Amino acid sequence: MYERLLVAIDHSGMTGRVLEAARGLAQLSDGEVQVLHVRELQPAGKFAAPMDAEDSGEVQQAVDAAVSQFTAAGVKAHGLIRRTLYGYAAREIVGCASQHDAGVIVMGSKGHSDLVGLLLGSTAHKVIHLADRPVLIVR
Repeated sequence: MYERLLVAIDHSGMTGRVLEAARGLAQLSDGEVQVLHVRELQPAGKFAAPMDAEDSGEVQQAVDAAVSQFTAAGVKAHGLIRRTLYGYAAREIVGCASQHDAGVIVMGSKGHSDLVGLLLGSTAHKVIHLADRPVLIVR
C-alpha cells in the first residue's frame, strides 16, 4: 500500500498515537518510515538572527526514541530533524515528503475545529492543503 511513510512528530500528547498509527500502517505495507521533527525558529528582531526555542538534545532524543520504537516493531525507520522559520513547518513537512518520495504523510492534530485551524493556521490544516499526496491526521 504505502512503501514509504513520512511521520511528522512534535512535543504534543498526540505523538504516541501518531507513532502507533504509523507503525500499524507500515507493518501492513512492509513500509519504511522517515520520522521528521521540524524545529521552528522564532523571529528575534529586525537585525537579530532567528532564535531556536527548542532544546536540540530533547528533540534528538524524541526522534531517536521514535525510530527505536519502529525498529523494535520490525519496521525500518530513519530520523530527520529540519529547521525552518516559524510558520513554515507545513511547507517543510510537505517538502520532505516529496524529497523522500513518501506515499503518505502521518501526523497529529490537536483537535481544533476547521475554523480555529483557519484562524490560527494549524500545521495539520496547512499540510492537508499543501500536500500532493495522502495525509493521515491522527486525533
